[in-house]
Amino acid sequence: MDPLTSLAAASIAFVGSHFALSHPLRAPIVGAIGEGAFRAFYSLVAAGCMVWMYLAFKAAPGADLGGSGEIGWAIATLLTLPALVLFLGSLKGNPALPAPGAARAAARNPAGVFAATRHPMMWGFALWAIAHLVLWWSWRTVIVALAILILALVGARLQDRKKEFLMGTSWTGWERRTSYWPRWSGFARVNPILWLVGIAAWLGVTWLHIGAGGIPAGLWRWIG
Repeated sequence: MDPLTSLAAASIAFVGSHFALSHPLRAPIVGAIGEGAFRAFYSLVAAGCMVWMYLAFKAAPGADLGGSGEIGWAIATLLTLPALVLFLGSLKGNPALPAPGAARAAARNPAGVFAATRHPMMWGFALWAIAHLVLWWSWRTVIVALAILILALVGARLQDRKKEFLMGTSWTGWERRTSYWPRWSGFARVNPILWLVGIAAWLGVTWLHIGAGGIPAGLWRWIG
């Protein structure tokens, strides 16, 4: 199979299996094999799809598109910083995560990254994907970025429906006080310490991009 076709198939399998197993198929499978076995099965399917994506990505040609030039790199650089801040901020006090205290977290007034969006993790992934689409670097990058973008934005909507069912008024109240779409003014309410951590992580991740992909990214493209 052509590597790009294989990558597209792997990406569809990854996104499709995630949606199917997280939503319509979850309850019947859990009922049949139990929660623990379901989680193991879910992890195995996800890992298998990711390995397939990785191998197909490595086999596909790189830098086969014209690229968007320095303007594209500048836009991508600016997008990846808030993407990382959103992701890091989503790891604490996030009522969307399957952890104890979700209802209590949903009852508070939105602060930090949640003042920007109730789906900071998903939008972190989405902004990462948009940044890579803007670069227009290679078809393999476009395929993976589109898969992540669909997974994040459609997944966030599906997560709302799922949480409404599981958490009832706790989640619907959280929805009323927050926004699906990012409110860019909300970034002003993010703790300065998180911004500093995000900037440090951003510099580190973009520096590692040089070794991982052989391509200077972020500020390193201009100051490396």
